[in-house]
Amino acid sequence: MIGRIIWWTALLAVAFVTAALQLDKQSEVTPALAPMVPAPLRNFAQTQIAAQAAAADDPARALAEAQALVVRRPVPAEYLSLLAVAQAKAGQAEQSGLTIQIAGQRGWREPLAQEAVLRLALNAGDKAEAARRYAALFLRAETPDAVLIELGPQVFDAPGGPGETTLIDIVAGGERWHSHFLRRGAAVMPPAAFSAVTRAAIARGAQFDCALLARAVNSLERSDPAAAQALAAAKACE
Repeated sequence: MIGRIIWWTALLAVAFVTAALQLDKQSEVTPALAPMVPAPLRNFAQTQIAAQAAAADDPARALAEAQALVVRRPVPAEYLSLLAVAQAKAGQAEQSGLTIQIAGQRGWREPLAQEAVLRLALNAGDKAEAARRYAALFLRAETPDAVLIELGPQVFDAPGGPGETTLIDIVAGGERWHSHFLRRGAAVMPPAAFSAVTRAAIARGAQFDCALLARAVNSLERSDPAAAQALAAAKACE
């Protein structure tokens, strides 16, 4: 009799844990289910709870939930970014800065981390690092143009400076994103910087699509005729 009770109790425990784990996984696509997952079994659910807490007006809870998330899953950059947001809301500016730098090192394409590290690099006067982070944001279609338009003049503030030269290295060596660079760069970068980077990349052997290059020149003519004329003179496309 006792053995049967133990058996059924074990089966119920296994069923409960299995159901909770399935609920945890489902919370990834249905965030409303996250609070229903028992705290010790939260994985995907903790991500949702931490994100919801970060968006709310309770800094202490946001920090606690973000810390719990990072304890469970310490590697992903996006979770460190959530922790950095929570730390900033809780008034822990120094800790937030350190956390976001670690997040930026781990996740090259994690947008919140990249933007935050870019701004930190600007504050520190490190234009080369800022340009690398700008390129990472530039490559993401999800990055709002407004962010790139805002940050561009700060990253590329000096003709021939470290911001420009770093981006030239990236563009010249990244054939797979030449078309994307022409389409977006003319719209979001400072015209003179865009023209200079494109021309320097061409001088280093980059081959651009002629039609896209012509469109970029036409786009520049509306904002900076001199930059457009200089780019039009660089006749290297395919």
